[in-house]
Amino acid sequence: MSGGGLPAHERWKKLRAAAGPVDPAELDALWTELETIDAASVLGSWRGFAFPTGHPVERVLARSGWHGKRFTAPDDVQPLVCRADDGSLYSDIASGRGEASLWNVEFRGEVTATMVYDGMAVLDHFKRVDDTTLMGVMNGKAAAVSPSGHLFYFGLERE
Repeated sequence: MSGGGLPAHERWKKLRAAAGPVDPAELDALWTELETIDAASVLGSWRGFAFPTGHPVERVLARSGWHGKRFTAPDDVQPLVCRADDGSLYSDIASGRGEASLWNVEFRGEVTATMVYDGMAVLDHFKRVDDTTLMGVMNGKAAAVSPSGHLFYFGLERE
């Protein structure tokens, strides 16, 4: 799927609608064009989805029933809000090895909102697509986030 010179927001829509596979290079290119965001701006509950790139984290999240993320305060973040069989939502502390916190961190030369996992050397960086949508990229120790050779990209939509 090629961006074909479309504006970033239109490319986002195309990539969001893609059944797969999505080329991680297209997601990398889109990431560079999006606006950074301050950590305080992401507080709230977000519904998440994975871009279908074939990254192993996609399967892990699908099996867990991943629903999204909840940012209650900078030091109170539930990174893996999942849906139980009965439909209720819960924070999957076991899979996430704890919960997380929210910081402004430099990634690829820009400072942007970043979720730092409490129990793993993993960071989720965020950029703004629009007022209700964020693009996320998981970064950290190579074995944890990039066994496939590319980073894990995902989206969040404000609930």
